[in-house]
Amino acid sequence: MKRLSGLYLGLPMWANPEWCGSLYPPYAGQESWLADYAQVFSAVEGNTTFYSGAPRAETVAGWSRLAPPSFRFCFKLPATLTHGKRLHDVEAEFDAFLDALAPLHDRLGPLLVQLPRDFGFAELPRLEALLLRWPAGIPCAVEVRHPEFFHKGMAEVALNRLLITHGANRAMLDVRALFSTTAEGSPALAHAQSEKPRCPLHVLSTGNQPLIRFIGHLEESINRDHFQPWVGQIKLWIKQGKTPFLFVHTADNRQAPQLARRLFQALACDIDLPPLGAFAGERQTSLF
Repeated sequence: MKRLSGLYLGLPMWANPEWCGSLYPPYAGQESWLADYAQVFSAVEGNTTFYSGAPRAETVAGWSRLAPPSFRFCFKLPATLTHGKRLHDVEAEFDAFLDALAPLHDRLGPLLVQLPRDFGFAELPRLEALLLRWPAGIPCAVEVRHPEFFHKGMAEVALNRLLITHGANRAMLDVRALFSTTAEGSPALAHAQSEKPRCPLHVLSTGNQPLIRFIGHLEESINRDHFQPWVGQIKLWIKQGKTPFLFVHTADNRQAPQLARRLFQALACDIDLPPLGAFAGERQTSLF
């Protein structure tokens, strides 16, 4: 596995049967997916924990065996904590979640606290309480979606100050490409647009691991145009000694590995980065 210098690149998950024949060999079993994924990408967003909660001990042990030391897991906090309890009285569950991930603590990137769309300024003390409890050795990223955090007013100033104080990263959700056209004639695009919030993009780094979630369109030219400004920004952060994390989504995620590779190539044209590994499915196909 080649470690990306100053940059971690990944996808929303590694378990996707749609990637058999491209990222994975055509008939690969699920037990080999993580190892094949980690030959190409250096991080994963880990959406599963948002829906399913803490993984079982034997599952985490398996991930620990398969992931190389340079790999980073960026799991989401379970929705039961962020959306169900809205960060109220979650200390025991939060500690249990971290305990479940203990075998991976040396390979954790920013764990993502994705807050509900109506979690606003009045509830910031709950976020502050969580950040006060957050272990120093585990990076944190916070994704807000309430409109008042994007108006550059009192609420946003308070949020940014809180994150800076605790060294937490403000996750940047870039949905500009996704919403750049109507979804007419594309059920996948329509579904993605209905699921993702149409939040403005505020580009700023409140911690040392800027985290970008780039939600792509189905049209390659649209993705290329909206991603290009990120090249200079990511280059600047790396020069400043920061470690950016870039996670690439597409409308249905079928083409997410290919889009991530194209975006990486755009970065590599301007930033000195080692090449990505070849997709396992493509390597196998080339033998015949």
